[in-house]
Amino acid sequence: MYTGLFHSHSSLRYIVLILLLLVIVKTTAGFLGNKPFQPIDKKLSLSLLISTHLQLVLGLILYFMSSNVQFNENTMKESTLRYWAVEHVIGMLIAVTLITIAYSTAKRMTEDLAKHKRLAIFNALALLIIVATIWQSGRPVFFFF
Repeated sequence: MYTGLFHSHSSLRYIVLILLLLVIVKTTAGFLGNKPFQPIDKKLSLSLLISTHLQLVLGLILYFMSSNVQFNENTMKESTLRYWAVEHVIGMLIAVTLITIAYSTAKRMTEDLAKHKRLAIFNALALLIIVATIWQSGRPVFFFF
């Protein structure tokens, strides 16, 4: 069961990153071009929110099952144990929170420009945190990067 969850969590990362990039590009273009907020913008943002929350659930299950997450006297001394027990989970929780806030607040806004701006800024911050947190582990963010 652990192996299946681990591979699902690792694979879903690409979907989250691709959706995150799409939302950032689309909303930035909408903001800079003063374009109307279209149904595709809402669908992309909602898809990002759903996939991110699914990723969070899988990650939390793995967090409590993983042998890399240990709480003992060596956890904060050894960089690998510290990364998995503290740094990865905190970075990703912050990113998920930013994505959730972006979607939740943008859907209540009435001005299209404000929606685009909110989604672009908060999701860009989330992407920055996700990339930095994954990069910190020494693993590639994408296959080539």
